[in-house]
Amino acid sequence: MSPTLGVPLAALALLLVPVAPCSAQEDTTPDEVKLTDGTSISAVILKETSDALWLDLGFEVLRVPRAQVEAITRGQADEIDPTQTDDDSLYRTAKSLAERAPKELARRFGGAVIKVSTPSGLGSGFIINPDGYAITNAHVVQGETKLKCTVFEQGEGAFSRQVIDDVDIIAVNNHLDLALIKMTHPDGGVFPYVYVQGAEDLAAGQNVFAIGAPLGLERTLSRGVISTTQRSFEGITYIQTDTQINPGNSGGPLFNDRGEVIGVTNMGIPLGEGLNFAIPARYVRDFIRNRDAFAYDKDNPNSGHNYNEPPSRSIFDPPASLDDAPGG
Repeated sequence: MSPTLGVPLAALALLLVPVAPCSAQEDTTPDEVKLTDGTSISAVILKETSDALWLDLGFEVLRVPRAQVEAITRGQADEIDPTQTDDDSLYRTAKSLAERAPKELARRFGGAVIKVSTPSGLGSGFIINPDGYAITNAHVVQGETKLKCTVFEQGEGAFSRQVIDDVDIIAVNNHLDLALIKMTHPDGGVFPYVYVQGAEDLAAGQNVFAIGAPLGLERTLSRGVISTTQRSFEGITYIQTDTQINPGNSGGPLFNDRGEVIGVTNMGIPLGEGLNFAIPARYVRDFIRNRDAFAYDKDNPNSGHNYNEPPSRSIFDPPASLDDAPGG
């Protein structure tokens, strides 16, 4: 038994590596890591992935598997804003985000995932800006003007629900199946938001997870991997994933293990096991930057609406009435 941790070394798979103390960490408030056996470790987290944490113990680095971690209380270092923004953009990107377990990322970013309701159905979406701008699928709001959004606020022990009726459609791109909407906070406050991945960094086999409201089941999280990064349909490339995506997930975010939105979930193949697709973040960034070209106008019948294809001809011969009469 380890006198420090109170659990077998083999069970923790600890990796001790002698290192010199890092002066950059001297003024950093340590994190508190609670293990599944009740033991707590107060140390700065140097690195973390979905599988393990690396803790700075001064002259040694301790590796702790995620399976042995019950909870993490972050120090001041976690409060540093990692965002970097463009002046002409509504979305936020991030740098130096650490990989974390989906349950921790869901706790951190889950409040920015919303349910979008219309008189004819519902879908999902995610907030990209503290002023209430959010992304969803165009087919979620297709032909609708009365939208409601359900947001979830983090409380002491759970999320609380709040329905927002003041929702405007800002822009719609039917070709990409993307829509930009804006909610107005009833109390004049700000909204939590997610980070959109900047430079694309995708790979087959990469762990991803989705949060949405499949069949109206709010705040459902599903996990999977990227099956392929470039699946082409009708001139657009999609992220193919085996992450479960069902009706109601449409418009919701697909996250990587850093908590960045790498795609917008929008479709699955009926009766196809594990064949689901998401619109890559690069399309989302372009859509937001060029939103003026897709501005929604409720008085314009061509704005934000799809029209069905006209019926095809079943008889191709000219009508008999056009035939010349015999001997005419």
